[in-house]
Order: sequence, then C-alpha cells, then structure tokens
Amino acid sequence: MTAKELRRAYIDFFKAHGHAEIKSAPLVPENDPTVLFTTAGMHPLVPFLLGEKHPAGTRLVDCQKCVRTGDIDEVGDTVHLTFFEMLGNWSLGDYFKEEAIAMSFEFLTRGLGIPVGRLWITCFAGDADAPRDEEASEAWRRQGIPVDRIVFLGKEHNWWGPAGETGPCGPDTEMYIELDQPDCGPDCGLTCGCGKYVEIWNDVFMQYNRTADGRFEPLAQRNVDTGMGVERVAAILQGRKSCYETELFAGLLARLAALSGVDQPGATRSGRIVVEHLRASTFMIADGVLPDNVDRGYVLRRLIRRAIREARRMEVSDEFTASLAAVVVDEYGDVYPELEQHRAVILEALTTEERQFAATLERGTREFNKLIDSFPDHVRDKVISGRKAFYLYETFGFPLELTTEMAAERGFKVDEDGFRNAFRKHQELSRAGAARKFKGGLADHTDRTAALHTATHLLHAALRRVLGRHVQQAGSNITAERLRFDFTHPEKLSREEIARVEAIVNEAIGRNLPIECVEVPLDKAKEMGAVGLFEGRYGNMVKVYRMGDVSMEICGGPHAARTGGLGRFRIVKEQSSSRGVRRIKAVLE
Repeated sequence: MTAKELRRAYIDFFKAHGHAEIKSAPLVPENDPTVLFTTAGMHPLVPFLLGEKHPAGTRLVDCQKCVRTGDIDEVGDTVHLTFFEMLGNWSLGDYFKEEAIAMSFEFLTRGLGIPVGRLWITCFAGDADAPRDEEASEAWRRQGIPVDRIVFLGKEHNWWGPAGETGPCGPDTEMYIELDQPDCGPDCGLTCGCGKYVEIWNDVFMQYNRTADGRFEPLAQRNVDTGMGVERVAAILQGRKSCYETELFAGLLARLAALSGVDQPGATRSGRIVVEHLRASTFMIADGVLPDNVDRGYVLRRLIRRAIREARRMEVSDEFTASLAAVVVDEYGDVYPELEQHRAVILEALTTEERQFAATLERGTREFNKLIDSFPDHVRDKVISGRKAFYLYETFGFPLELTTEMAAERGFKVDEDGFRNAFRKHQELSRAGAARKFKGGLADHTDRTAALHTATHLLHAALRRVLGRHVQQAGSNITAERLRFDFTHPEKLSREEIARVEAIVNEAIGRNLPIECVEVPLDKAKEMGAVGLFEGRYGNMVKVYRMGDVSMEICGGPHAARTGGLGRFRIVKEQSSSRGVRRIKAVLE
C-alpha cells in the first residue's frame, strides 16, 4: 500500500463511520503562542477539545502536516523526521473507548490487512492519580486480542498531557506491530527499542482535568484523539526497513543521486539528512515561514544549512536546494495545493538562503584560518578547544566533522569531548528557554487569551477602516499578556493613524457589543461579507463571528461573550514584520 493509498483508505474508513473530513491546518499555528509549529493533529482543534462546537460536527478525520523540532540532530538515522504527516480521528464528546478501540481494530485488521497475531497493545497501568485502564483492556479483549498480548505500562508510556501544568489529559492505548526479525535478547519487549516491535497508532482518551493543585478531576466532555504516522505505517505495510525506502523519498533520492553521483544516497546519513530537511523546508516555506535568526525562521534556516553542509560532503557543489524542492512540489502538490500555489516563493527562498550560506561558509573558513594561525610555532600539542569548535559550529555552521577534517589537514586536533559538552549545554539552555516560552498548550486558552483574541478581530476591522480594504491578517500570536497582529500594509503607520485605530477599537468595546456566532457554508459566509482569513481550514462549513456592525470574520478560535469586558485597548508597538507586512503589539488594560 502506497502512502497515498494509506491516506485515502484511512479517511474513507472513518468517513464511512460518520466522521467529517477536515483539511490539514497550516504548519504555523493560528493564534497559538504555545508552540512554534503544529506538532500534532490536536493543535488546530484545541477550542473544540475544550468544548466549543466544531462546524463539521463531533466526529472528525484528517491528515495533518506536522513539524517537530526536538530531534533535529537525530535526523539522519532511519527513524527520526522533522516533517511528517499524521492521520487522526477525533471524538469531541461523542464516542469513547469502546467505539474508538473497535474502529481501530477494524481498520488495522480489515482496512490494512494486519494479522491479529502480529498486534500488541499497551494500556495505562494506573497510579495514585488514575486507576488501571481495565476499560480499554477489556475493549481490546472483546475485539479478539489475547490477554497475553496486552501490556500495562506507566505514565511515561501510556498517558497524554496535560500540555501545560494544568488542563485536559488522560490515559492512552498504543498499538504495536511485531516485525519478522529476531529478538534482541531476553529483555526484548515493546519498549526495548530494537525495532522488533513498532508502535503504529495511539488512541488518547482525554477524560481528566489536572488542576493547579495537582488533582485529576473527571472532564465533562470526554474526547478521543488518535494519531497514526503516514511515513512509518507506509514503510511497515511495504515491508521496508525505513520510510526512506518508500516512494515518499524515491524521487528526492533519485534527484540527489543525479546531483551527487552517489548511487544510493538513501543508504547514507548525509543523503537522508539532505532529502528529509529539504522536504520539511519546502512545506514550511509554503506555509509562510522564511529563513531568519529567530523562532520559526531560525529552525528553517538550520534545516536548510544542515542540508547544504551534508550535500557538500557528498560533493554536490552547484546550487541544488530548489531542484529538490521542485520534486516535493511535484509529488505532493495534488494533496497539499499550497505547495503549487507558492512554488515560486519556495524556490526563490531556498536559492537565496543557499547563496547567503555559501558566503557564511567562506567567512567561517577565514575565521578558522585565523584561529590556526594564532597558535605559536613552538606549541607541540596543537588542539582546538571544544569551546572554539562550537563557536565555529554555532556562528558559521561548521559541523564538528568539518572542523576536525580541516584541523587534521593543518596538523591539529580538536577537543571533541569539549565540543560535545558545549553542544549539550547549548541544547539544555535552548530547551529550557522553549519550555518557558511555550509551556501553555491546552491550558493556555483562558478567558484572558480569549479576550485578546477577540480584540484582534476589532483591531483588524479598525485597520481596514483607517488604512483601506487591502489590509489582511498575515499572522497572529497571543499570550496572556498581549496580542501580536501582522497585517498587509506597505508603510509605517503615523501617530494619527495609530490613534484612530485605538479609538475605533475602544469605541466598540465601550458599546458592549454582543459577539454572535453562526455556522454557515463557506459560500454563504462570503455572501454575508465575512472576512475569510483561513478559508481552507474547516471545509465547507465555517463559523462566522459577528461583533455588531464592527466586525464579521470567519474564525475558529476562543472568543469573549461581549466586547464590554475586554478592557482598554492600547497599541504598544508598530513595526515592520517583513516586506509589505506590518506588525502591531497591543494590550488590554
């Protein structure tokens, strides 16, 4: 079964079981400051997992584009990916464990043809917070899974959430397939990591709310959230050792082979890094991310430059990134039309970054030579410290291997242990910073963030009144303290324009307008005059939020009930975000 057939089979199966198909949300989360990228299918559905009504109903299915950045340095093996596709089905207060498990079993055995004898199941073992999940175990036994193939594991394996310190969470049940290979030893099992047992699906049962004082209370709306990775399952169904051996990477690897002269680049670590990172980069640029030195742009820049470094190790000397990106657009464009729509932007962004990095590498080489030349001739043990080697890596993109090779050519050694220590400290600081910045998740959607999100609607309407109807939202980020709103406009706002925008928003707040929501077909929403920011997100049915005669927008985020309780709106900063895009930061006081 190809990946394309897997996607269609999964979606058609759940549509036949009453689920509405929804489109993949962008990789850049909308109005969610808790993550850099969409990392799972549940992120775009946060308001609905918390109780808002989804326009498509209570049963949903999709194939969601995802990016996870925690394992970038591990990419190059046969397992890790930064970009992947996640198949998922959801119950928003509808069915629960019995039906979810029955459908999972049916799709695995009938839909995919996996023999029952190759399936293993894990369930939550229970602890002081929540009991052993006998309900899930019994549901699996009723489907025909033998009791000796159901394993109970603790929270580290079979519990999801909360995403922050508080919020929805619950036990999960994971499905493994046993591959036809020898055991790794007497302790071989589902979690040993040898590759004999591979997790292929996960059903999460959100049934508790973790409170600020650490208690686990039953949720009023119990949800099911599942995830199945396209790349991993496609490889299993095709009998491949990794997804790099499937058709998902065949075109990319063929193009890389032609560029590098390496017959089987997929068999090399460098080849896998090149094709994986450029596939991820192509999707990220299509969703509006451009190379930068901060946040999402920095992640993208790191992926592109790592791919370039590894391609050079394969003796690819000409510009090549756009050539590989074109393969991604050609092969995925029918599934994700935004790739074809932004083809020119993707190719230009990659080529520009490739040229800039070439200049950076040249500067780094000069810096390396200066470092070497600074050593006195009489020094016998010529060693480049780990700190300086890491400086070359962090500032100029020199991997340790490149520094080591260049050093050896000049009769030097590199303190590799010192480099790894510096690198590890850098990772710890980065992860700690990310944890502080993005610690919210489901729990971050509070009355305060709902008020600020509501204010972005009023701000958008005010900008269109003051500046013109060309103004469109280009991005939004909300924390508990402030809102950030990006919009299309060619020039800096004057003090008078800022004052007029503030006055319009505060007037609407002062009128205490009701915030009304209606669900209508997309075409009807357009006829009504609703401003559509993310029209491809929910399919045909959309939610339209109206705030009196001031604002009417298509949206799916959390909102206040009326404008009167928002507080006083104040713009604290107006600046350029990118070419043709301005950025406003504002607060409610």
